Amino acid sequence: MSNNINGGRRGTNALSSVDFYRRVPKDLTEATALGAFMSLCAMGVMGVLFLSETAAFARTTMATSITLDENTQPQIRLNFNITMHDLHCDYVSVDVWDALGTNRQNVTKNVEKWQLDDTGRRRVFSGRNRETREVRHDDDGKTLEELHEEQGGQLHAVDLTEATFDKWITANEMAFVDMYAPWCVWCQKLAPTWEKLAAEMKNAGMPVGVGKVDCVKEANLCRKQKVMAFPTLRWFHNGEGVSPDYKMDRTITALVSFAKRKLDMDDKFKEWDKKQGDDATEEQKDKKRQLFQQSRPDHPSCQVSGHLFVNRVPGNFHIEAKSKNHNLNAAMTNLSHVVNHLSFGEPIVSASRKTKRILKQTPEEHQQFAPMDDSAFNTFAYHQSYHHYIKVVSTHLNMGSSSSSNKENDVNSMVTYQFLEQSQIVYYDPQNVPEARFSYDLSPMSVVVQKEGRKWYDYLTSLCAIIGGTFTTLGLIDATLYKVFKPKKL
Repeated sequence: MSNNINGGRRGTNALSSVDFYRRVPKDLTEATALGAFMSLCAMGVMGVLFLSETAAFARTTMATSITLDENTQPQIRLNFNITMHDLHCDYVSVDVWDALGTNRQNVTKNVEKWQLDDTGRRRVFSGRNRETREVRHDDDGKTLEELHEEQGGQLHAVDLTEATFDKWITANEMAFVDMYAPWCVWCQKLAPTWEKLAAEMKNAGMPVGVGKVDCVKEANLCRKQKVMAFPTLRWFHNGEGVSPDYKMDRTITALVSFAKRKLDMDDKFKEWDKKQGDDATEEQKDKKRQLFQQSRPDHPSCQVSGHLFVNRVPGNFHIEAKSKNHNLNAAMTNLSHVVNHLSFGEPIVSASRKTKRILKQTPEEHQQFAPMDDSAFNTFAYHQSYHHYIKVVSTHLNMGSSSSSNKENDVNSMVTYQFLEQSQIVYYDPQNVPEARFSYDLSPMSVVVQKEGRKWYDYLTSLCAIIGGTFTTLGLIDATLYKVFKPKKL
């Protein structure tokens, strides 16, 4: 029995020998006012540090890093919405070129055109996925000179100059004028037909004057008439141009039918006006006249929007004046424009809850997705246009722990594209048609923006360090002060 008791005591003593927290008998300790004060200080300091550490643990920080872009998609989406101030939708062409040899002319897929009025509002939908129809010409193989010889040298289409234009237009209640350039291929095709049209009008006794203006010789007159393309076929009524210009087939049959239709509508208006007498106001008459003339404002402003899929190599897309049925007047081509929107990648749907949540946490300096939006680039002289140089950087936003190995399905991550741009005016030779060019280059690096927080074990370690460090430090201070201020025995 005694041996069992002694054996148990020896086991307890052996275990107690590794005790790190040995107790000091209470009767050997001494409580002092200084010790109480230091204890209160220790608890206060530990409380403040504990709250600060807890707040730091609850907060997250944004960290950015730069890595190689691992995106393996061969193409990237380019979204754009651009308003051309002084270019008709009929002449707007969106072309794409890149370093791999891609050269797409007049892209129509996923591209919309809207004709705007003078207030900038959409007025006429000008097409989507639609190629421009090629107009037909009469082709009997005869040149204008051969036709003159057949007619005995007699000219029926009147050559107009700046000095005679206004007087001739006023003298003819109805007039049809061809504004052309001798070097224009389409004008050369039209010239014999136009002379035949003038002869047809005269022979049929139709009260329509048929004239023509050489815009090379009469450049100032054509500038006043805002001739943007050759040939421009414009109908005049009582000295005023009726818009829009004629843009249908250029055959004798089509042109004569157009003239007859204009005359018929004018006769109907005169009958209506006669019946109304003085009952109709001038405003009502103007509206009715425009209705019968089939006249509508033809403001040369076009909004072109849509998206393109471009290769992930340096390239550009550009908007220029181009037409299947006209030669553009380089001197009158104004490429002033407003970039309503320009971005890369899938459109950021602001209504998406995922997008709202992620962008709300992303700093503003990392949200340069569309820095060109609502920017105007106006030119005030001929033969110049703005070129834009864009550097695109892939940006990965990680705002939480990853919930999926696929970034597209991850509710806490999204991939966007930021870019920087520089714009400058480029000057063109007089014979070249300007273009609004957007050159882009994708960076091989990507920016990763992610939210970082502290780990739970880091937090617990810090709490232990606060408790131990504060207790030890203030204990040393307490011991030092106690020895300094302890009364010395005599």
